[in-house]
Amino acid sequence: MEDLERLCADAGVPLETLATAAGVPGSYLRRIMAGKAHPSLETYSKLAAPLGADLATRIYPNTGPTVRDRHQARIVEAFLQILHPRWKPATEVAVRQPARGWIDVVLHEPREALVAAVEIESDIRRLEQQLRWARMKADSLPSSDAWPRHGDPPRTSQLLIVRRTRATRQTALEFARQLALAYPAHPEDALAALTGTAAWPGSAMLWAQINLDRVRFVPSR
Repeated sequence: MEDLERLCADAGVPLETLATAAGVPGSYLRRIMAGKAHPSLETYSKLAAPLGADLATRIYPNTGPTVRDRHQARIVEAFLQILHPRWKPATEVAVRQPARGWIDVVLHEPREALVAAVEIESDIRRLEQQLRWARMKADSLPSSDAWPRHGDPPRTSQLLIVRRTRATRQTALEFARQLALAYPAHPEDALAALTGTAAWPGSAMLWAQINLDRVRFVPSR
């Protein structure tokens, strides 16, 4: 309501004039301004148009979704088990700027001065959107509590882990060039670095194969 009041005052437009221009009953607009009515987004849009204003709505991450991917927790648990002790993992890491969101796992390797953002997906619905969002969250790592605060700033990298199914394999084959650009390192090299002392090869992608109660990480393109 404060925005409407400010815009009306800036434009010198009385509420009655705004109501007429927007096609909203004056009595209803007065109830809105008094906080006694809860208009729809359509009504807000009607009120904004005569004032030369745009209506914007945003959904901000808070405590995380209550609906969870039923496969993700198993993949995360298996992933943490295969890590060499040199990796310092943190799960469900919040980033704040420039992107706000949660990274499934963040890995810190002090010896290599490296921090890697790990995203775990059961499906690939909108590949370009998922790649863009993963990159934005990785770029936001310095705003997280998992970011090392001492010494020289570490370099950042990414790891994508996708549940291996017929559908995800088909999508990966169809968009192989885009995935290779986003995650160019060879998956075998990445797996060797995660499970042993080999140097981290750079951003990479792994498959998670779920068979009954077992999760295997498959280093194939």
